[in-house]
Amino acid sequence: MKILVTGAAGFVGSHVIKKLVTDGYSVIGIDNINDYYDVSLKNNRLKLLIDDNFNFHNIDISDSRSVEELFNTNDINVVLNLAAQAGVRYSIENPHAYIQSNLVGFTNILEACRHNDVEHLIYASSSSVYGANKKMPFATTDGVNHPVSLYAATKKSNELLAHTYSHLYNLPTTGLRFFTVYGPWGRPDMAYFSFTKNIMEGKTIKVFNNGEMMRDFTYIDDIVEGIVRLIDKKPEPSVDFDHHYPDPSSSHAPYKVYNIGNNKPVKLMDFIRTIEKHVGKEAKLEYLPMQPGDVQATYADIDDLKETIGFSPDTTIDEGIGKFVDWYKSYYY
Repeated sequence: MKILVTGAAGFVGSHVIKKLVTDGYSVIGIDNINDYYDVSLKNNRLKLLIDDNFNFHNIDISDSRSVEELFNTNDINVVLNLAAQAGVRYSIENPHAYIQSNLVGFTNILEACRHNDVEHLIYASSSSVYGANKKMPFATTDGVNHPVSLYAATKKSNELLAHTYSHLYNLPTTGLRFFTVYGPWGRPDMAYFSFTKNIMEGKTIKVFNNGEMMRDFTYIDDIVEGIVRLIDKKPEPSVDFDHHYPDPSSSHAPYKVYNIGNNKPVKLMDFIRTIEKHVGKEAKLEYLPMQPGDVQATYADIDDLKETIGFSPDTTIDEGIGKFVDWYKSYYY
């Protein structure tokens, strides 16, 4: 089986490729290595992936000709679309970057999949699609029609586009709503990364909503395990689908959406104390109000994921942060 992974130099993408190659898959990776954050970190992730079963191409998914040529010259069975312009706050300042990558790019991937008989498209959505929802835990059967950031709106759009292609062209698509992924080789724009950096350097960290936040932090290895187990779990049309009372997570078409989170939300201040413990220094805190586009809490209902793949994330915050801090010290010091 040949698998294409977009966003190959990214945090999740590079970890997924490492697992796939170890498991014996033939993998093609693409990435445009943009400078949204440290390019050297992306290049160093790629260096870890050098293997006879892995081929990398510097391609931007928003470049339709390059995407089309790649598919035409390779017999690709499964696509893992992990490329995206990430970040909630950055989307408020630079909306065009999100439209280009998350909408134009994703449409190019969908078109390539349907014209090349791809067996299964798995793509990254986000817990941010739950937006203004207050019911906890967030369930895939809940409506997600009130996004509070452009990033969230593009991810919801990905789900809508995927469903349309599943319906029109019988393309099996699986969307994964990631919940605050963290771990070694992570993204520098994520809070846990900047918290660790600033605590180690004795700098102040910004704590939004006066610390009254909760997140369903999910360790990278658990995310990877979920993705890999879903590769051969192509969605089938739901025989129980009710057109009068439609379930947003399934369809009459080969379409499915899952949450993938730790299912154990952690208070932000407890998270910070865990980082302090592993760094060995106390944080200097600056309390600030809630930021535009942010949400107060996330909490994943993962019952349908567990039923499908027999797995649920189980890495504790203490274990996961310990591994991240160890990596951070070894990489930067």
